[in-house]
Amino acid sequence: MSTTHDHGQPLERALTTPLLYFFILGDVLGAGVYVLIGQVAADSGGAVWVPLAAALGLALLTAASYAELATKYPRAGGASHYVTRAYGPFAGFVAGFCMLAAGIVSVAALARGFAGDYLSAFATVPVAVVAVLFLAALALLNARGIRESTRANVVATLIEVGGLAIIVVLGAWLLLRGDGDPGRLTRLGAGGQGAVASVLSGAVLAYYSFVGFETSVNVAEETRDPRRSYPRALFGALATAGAVYVLVGVAASAAVPTDTLATSSGPLLEVVRAAGGVPVWLFSAIALVAVANGALLTGIMSSRLAYGMARDGLLPSALGRVLPGRRTPWVAIAVTTALSMLLALTGGVATLASTLVLLLLVVFFLVNTAVLVLRRDPGTPGHFRAPAVLPVLGALSCVVLATRIEGEVWARGLLVLAVGVVLGASAARRRASRPAEPVHDDTVDGATRQG
Repeated sequence: MSTTHDHGQPLERALTTPLLYFFILGDVLGAGVYVLIGQVAADSGGAVWVPLAAALGLALLTAASYAELATKYPRAGGASHYVTRAYGPFAGFVAGFCMLAAGIVSVAALARGFAGDYLSAFATVPVAVVAVLFLAALALLNARGIRESTRANVVATLIEVGGLAIIVVLGAWLLLRGDGDPGRLTRLGAGGQGAVASVLSGAVLAYYSFVGFETSVNVAEETRDPRRSYPRALFGALATAGAVYVLVGVAASAAVPTDTLATSSGPLLEVVRAAGGVPVWLFSAIALVAVANGALLTGIMSSRLAYGMARDGLLPSALGRVLPGRRTPWVAIAVTTALSMLLALTGGVATLASTLVLLLLVVFFLVNTAVLVLRRDPGTPGHFRAPAVLPVLGALSCVVLATRIEGEVWARGLLVLAVGVVLGASAARRRASRPAEPVHDDTVDGATRQG
């Protein structure tokens, strides 16, 4: 096989179903669950498990669309590639740009989170120094190979799940000894909102805790049998994450007063403090693992997305270069890491972070509608096919959730989208002016590609 690093070389197919399952589970069970429970409680009341369950249902609708498209077109590039096929390079660029913006900002925010309060339980180091070293280490692991990265993710995911299991056990123990209040589990409504409005408000925040599954489509090309593995891993991981989240929500709400959860920046630590018996520093360590794992997986997504967009002619071709031997997209890794470092150092992450959900809802709406448009293309034989009603409901769910996002966030999100539209129009003109390129082979058997 050729070891040149030109963009025509395929990526290594190293992911099995279990590795892909842990990849998705680790990305969904990221740092968000350690801080979001309190914010959901502030918006919805004590019955935090209700918006969590609602968010799972909404996420599964869009996940069905991703399962169809990832098995139909198993390539790096994900949403950008699918939307390009359905609507052309301009829309594909906008979708990819939104994903890239969300991913890069997310990694930067997680780097700052890693350098913050959880780390201060062990050492006091300048945020800038920690963020740069943290991102550099993640980039090196990413460049080393998808197999090494996902194996590290398996260990980290087990630690994350173990930490959440501790919360569930401690919550049960508090109830058994009579210190909790199970009556809080049926109380919906906060801030003068009715039950339905409270569930929807809480579901927007809870929805953010489920996103992450979309990053996995960017490693479909590195999965050994995506037609068989991807749907099983995707739905299995989401179901596992949903069950864990609901149990954690029940345990936290029953164990700790709603007002205490709502005002705490570390709501799960309130459960640890209330129950006793588990050192607080231990949970800080678990949270650091969760943050690092989320940043690693989001960094993998961002680099693979940039690589796939470069192959589609939507970004400079240099981003499609693959490291000899390791066969990882080293230029894309370097560029996305550098941008995350810049955001982490400038402190602009907080301004952009609140737009992440809105940007992802734009992408999810395009992906759900792209499924229906692409039904005329047979794609890879034997791919997963979602019932037509699911992408329709998925698109509608994006619209409903978008109506719950504040106007200030819309203003920032529309600015990011405007930049994407301008750059997308420029990319579409450049691509239209070039000679037609050969169609890439999207079949599962990578042997038909030129190496």
